[in-house]
Amino acid sequence: MSRQIVLDTETTGLSAENGDRIIELGCVELFNRKLTGNDLHIYFNPERESHEDALRVHGLTTEFLSDKPKFATMAQEIVEYLRGAELIIHNAAFDVGFLNKEFELAGLAPLREFVGEVTDTLAMAKQVYPGKRNSLDALCDRFGVDRSNRTFHGAKLDAQLLADVYINLTRGQDALLIEVESRSEEQGAVVVVDLRSFTLPVLLASDDEVGAHEKVLADLDKASGGKTLFKLMAEKPVA
Repeated sequence: MSRQIVLDTETTGLSAENGDRIIELGCVELFNRKLTGNDLHIYFNPERESHEDALRVHGLTTEFLSDKPKFATMAQEIVEYLRGAELIIHNAAFDVGFLNKEFELAGLAPLREFVGEVTDTLAMAKQVYPGKRNSLDALCDRFGVDRSNRTFHGAKLDAQLLADVYINLTRGQDALLIEVESRSEEQGAVVVVDLRSFTLPVLLASDDEVGAHEKVLADLDKASGGKTLFKLMAEKPVA
């Protein structure tokens, strides 16, 4: 299975094209759907103030970020870390847009030139849960993912939460496949189960259940004016 990087960013605002910048990058690595610990977490000096609304979300002040590296100085390291991986991102268009702008400012190629593919968990969740809230918070609550330590949005913490959400969101797609693969690896062959060895119990309806069933049939026959097919078939003489 390919290497996957669950990725999140925090930014000074909502528009990379209007000059907003990335101030935090959080990446969590998965291999064969297991956390490897080979993660990446960097704060950046954006050389500009965060918008008031954005500051309320991430809590990263200009003072805190003032001694952090600029994105361009870390850009090549980030490219090498992400190279060839499938990126797992919630609302991917937002983060990809910001990353591409930062790479452009650093004189580097856009993401599509060096990563495998980008999977948007927001789009996935909308397909699985149409019409429902599918924010990261909502999905954490839906899957029972603990976010009690989350006072502010943080890129590393959100990437860790999203990794858990992604595993839950995709579990139905390959849980059986993983189980079969692991058994095959352990035993050297696929286990074949002979269903003829099982005896299925026959459960007969009780007198009360038979009576209730007959009452339902009688009500149906009455409602149709005596034209229910099961009654006509029963009354039809056998040739």
